[in-house]
Amino acid sequence: MIANETNVSSAKSRYRDISTAALHIIAMLFMLMDHLWATLLPAQDWLTCVGRVAFPIFAFMAVEGYFHTHSFKKYAQRLLVFALLSEIPFDLMYGGTWFYPVHQNVIWTFLLGLSGIHLMETVHKKQKLWAYVTVSVVVVILGSVLGTLGMVDYYGAGVLTVFIFYFFRGRKWWCLAGQILALYWINVKMLGGLMYPIRLFGMDMELCQQGLALLALIPIWLYRGRQGYHSKAFQYICYAFYPVHMLILVLLLNYANK
Repeated sequence: MIANETNVSSAKSRYRDISTAALHIIAMLFMLMDHLWATLLPAQDWLTCVGRVAFPIFAFMAVEGYFHTHSFKKYAQRLLVFALLSEIPFDLMYGGTWFYPVHQNVIWTFLLGLSGIHLMETVHKKQKLWAYVTVSVVVVILGSVLGTLGMVDYYGAGVLTVFIFYFFRGRKWWCLAGQILALYWINVKMLGGLMYPIRLFGMDMELCQQGLALLALIPIWLYRGRQGYHSKAFQYICYAFYPVHMLILVLLLNYANK
């Protein structure tokens, strides 16, 4: 009887949570919408509004990937390979040229952030608390600076977003509150950008487009650690989706402009 109740409870929980595979698919769809706006449908602002949700999900999944991988070296090597493979499609999409040195693709952002996390975790496991805190402060500052100077996607703010999901990893109330406050500060105060005038409860307000990134916390909080569907093929499809979809969009844009 108890076993049956446990199975029913487990089955019900699957309908209430989001798996790793589902999160990847959701993030890829939102990213595709944002890139459709950047290439083929620039008049459809709603696409880039929805697309703001993609990056925080990917940043969250990158951190989760770090804690679930058996080898950070192999994880970083995969990211490095796909960062290199993605650079030309990214440059073609955003710069209209094969070489666009003033903006690097988002996988470099994750590599910087995860390298910093790996250093902090190494110190955390082997050194005293004061050493971990000191190194963490240095890594956060250095990561932000390198992200900005290296002109990776989302610049230093992107690297800080990766760090947010490291420092506030977990489901305790202070972790969730930290995610909200930190993402608000990064997206609304640091990045800012386009503001939409809205009227709410009889008052005139402004909605920050980049602030819509906070909606990413909804699917992130619905994630409970369940992996869902997994295979080597699916893993590499998720990696390959980034450069391949950008290349396809560039080809379609060039065809449409003929």
